[in-house]
Amino acid sequence: MSTPLNEQLSSLPTDTKATLARFHFDVERFHELSARLVRGEGAENHVQGRLSPPRPEDIQRLPAPGSAEHARLEALGREALEKGQVALAVLAGGMATRMGGVVKALVEAVAGKTFLELRLAEIEAHRRKFGKAPPLWLMASSATEGPLLAALADRADGEQVAVFNQFASLRLTPSGDVYRDADGRPSEHASGHGDFPEALQKSGLIQRFVQKGGKVVMLTNLDNLGGTLDPLIIGFHLAHGQPVTSEVVDKLESDRGGIPIYVDDTLCVLEEFRIPPSFDPKTVRVFNTNVFHFDARALCELKIPWTFFLVNKKVGKDPVIQFERLVNEVTSHLPTRYLHVPRSGEASRFLPVKDGDELELRRAENEAVARARGMLT
Repeated sequence: MSTPLNEQLSSLPTDTKATLARFHFDVERFHELSARLVRGEGAENHVQGRLSPPRPEDIQRLPAPGSAEHARLEALGREALEKGQVALAVLAGGMATRMGGVVKALVEAVAGKTFLELRLAEIEAHRRKFGKAPPLWLMASSATEGPLLAALADRADGEQVAVFNQFASLRLTPSGDVYRDADGRPSEHASGHGDFPEALQKSGLIQRFVQKGGKVVMLTNLDNLGGTLDPLIIGFHLAHGQPVTSEVVDKLESDRGGIPIYVDDTLCVLEEFRIPPSFDPKTVRVFNTNVFHFDARALCELKIPWTFFLVNKKVGKDPVIQFERLVNEVTSHLPTRYLHVPRSGEASRFLPVKDGDELELRRAENEAVARARGMLT
């Protein structure tokens, strides 16, 4: 008989306990997830319901440059930026494993400039253009918080430029026990970018932003330099009045990730691992970029029954289980508009960099976009 889980948690090393406490470890949730494994549940991540592709009218496009509607939306977004009603949130967490153990924020995205430096330059470009810099909030993990804060130094004032923490958890054995490696150490992990709403609420940043009149929070991946603040898109989001705008691009055969699909009568973003074999994802011709615009008050007040998905990993040769949540699950609970955006050229809003090889392929595009948007001068 294995040791009860509460005893396993009580016997964790002191430093592990301290990390878990700082990074919002949810003991009750951890017990529930372990119990799922013990009961033999949790391996089925497929969504339940009637699935169908989005209709053409579900995927909207921006108005043509020079049109009256283009001017109206851009003016709406410009006004929000000038009034300080827009914040930029960047996903900068995870476990820093895809760039050879180096925190991605500190990797050079273009010659001489790291991803983090370019994000700081982005908000300075907005200060020059609109007279006010939007807040920059970076969601960090236990693996990335220290390096981020060290690189930011006195730039991180906890408000205008702030680092807040996503959740930490522990990997489990397939039988539901706390996994320990050959040295007897537990293995920590970050519980996914779905931590974003709850972690932001815990930080207090979103509450203070709303109290000061904040209206829009744009969320993007750190490595996607195409995902920047744009007054036209901010105006589009404000004009349609729904809580969420999800950006999508034309889908390539190589794309693997989230796509908009109807589940019964709700159009939402599903990762492909959630799609049962009865539905062919190739029937959906657009791809989610993980760039979202949120109504700030809706984000502040968001409380949904998050789904934690089972992920099989290995530590060395040992099979382990971790549970993660996805930020795109918000689209299953809040009304969402889907906006088609470019994925190539200087107007691209989707330039993902998952590893070193992809970074080398993206350097020229990253530099062109960074120059066009004032991040390089």
